[in-house]
Amino acid sequence: MGAPSQPQYIDPSSGDKSEANSPTSIGDDFTPHRLQTPLDKMTRSSSGKRSYTKTNRKRGRYIQARPARGKPKDVAFDATLRAAAPFQLRRDRSDRALAVETQDIQDKVRVRRASNLVLFVVDASWSMAAAERMEATKGAIMSLLLDAYQRRDQVGLVVFQKEEARLVLPPTTSVELAKKALADVPVGGKTPLSAGLFLAHRVMSQQLRLHPEIMPLMILLTDGAGNVSMSDLPAQEEAHRVAKMITEEDIRSVVINMEHVSFDRGLAQALAEELNSPCYTLHELRADTLYRTVKGELRLG
Repeated sequence: MGAPSQPQYIDPSSGDKSEANSPTSIGDDFTPHRLQTPLDKMTRSSSGKRSYTKTNRKRGRYIQARPARGKPKDVAFDATLRAAAPFQLRRDRSDRALAVETQDIQDKVRVRRASNLVLFVVDASWSMAAAERMEATKGAIMSLLLDAYQRRDQVGLVVFQKEEARLVLPPTTSVELAKKALADVPVGGKTPLSAGLFLAHRVMSQQLRLHPEIMPLMILLTDGAGNVSMSDLPAQEEAHRVAKMITEEDIRSVVINMEHVSFDRGLAQALAEELNSPCYTLHELRADTLYRTVKGELRLG
């Protein structure tokens, strides 16, 4: 794969205001239900705010024990004693009440709160009903932020159109910042799908380096049909390669298939398979339906 050009960080208020750059309004926000995710399968080294995640730190709620690997870090004495108990008749206890051996030692498994990062990645080209899609996305973002404010969850937005991808809303917890950034997002032009995925990967990777406890979730709204490449590869092949980069970092994704049901070519489903993600078709694209889809995925973990 040739060296891809870097997707640019463009001010969404710049550029011409032609029909191919028509701004969209922000969909109505609403009072969302609280988001709650179960334990995820990753172990993280820092604490967080909202969703439970396993942690290697010695703080947090003790939920279970597991055999110590190497030097014990946080001994679970109750589980260690239970592991040693069945072997006491066979062990030498002449100088001790209980004989505990290395293989008996158990470490505690703890959980702490971890914040979520929900990054919307939206096709803003004319390949679909772009204005409707963008309006619903903005409403969902605002509603997530209103719900997440006290828990410090972050929400961000990447849009791709014409020849490039743009980080319209960097990951934030600020409702006011989001309102300003989302006020004037243009739609129209070609579909640089791989650039959008590449920029999303870059943003989420940076956030994971800065905040190792964060739990990222990419919400990709697309029909899966890219027609602009960053390299000399065909657009679809390039997009699938970038999707594999996201999968390799264990970043969770959800694809919202925006292809019309009557003309669905299966491209969004194919992209979802590369991302190891579910692929949904929303019969009615509104802020609340999009929000409920995100909420369900966060709950599933």
